[in-house]
Amino acid sequence: MALTGKRRVFADAVIAGKSNKDAAIAAGYSVKTASAAGSRLVKDPEVAAYIASRHKGGKKVAAPVEPPPKPAPAFDLGAALAHKDPKAFLIAAMNDLELDPRQRIDAAKALMPFMHKKLGEGGKKEQKDEEAKKVASRFGQAAPPKLVANGGRKV
Repeated sequence: MALTGKRRVFADAVIAGKSNKDAAIAAGYSVKTASAAGSRLVKDPEVAAYIASRHKGGKKVAAPVEPPPKPAPAFDLGAALAHKDPKAFLIAAMNDLELDPRQRIDAAKALMPFMHKKLGEGGKKEQKDEEAKKVASRFGQAAPPKLVANGGRKV
């Protein structure tokens, strides 16, 4: 069973011997609702199966040890100063596979205005000009008038 977040912390606290209310508080539930949350979580099929699998034969089995998270790469000031253009720096940060995924996503978000124009961006004059161009393109361009000397009389 794959429990995530508060439910796993709750189940591990129950396995460690805490009461349902104390386990719910340890998992981050509000003190006011911890009793009800603990009662509800103990009855949850996934949580109950997880707790039962750890209590084999009445003996408590320790929860699996998760590996410690790898340290985030340090910010390299030299690499940042190598870019004179902020757009180039953001592109390099977005494409850096060693950078934390959240930072890469933030760099991509910051790049959006450089790469894509927002719909409706621009003033009223620009919108009127665009609409006028659309209307004008529907009709053919009128031919220039013929220039005739002497009002069109033959001399």
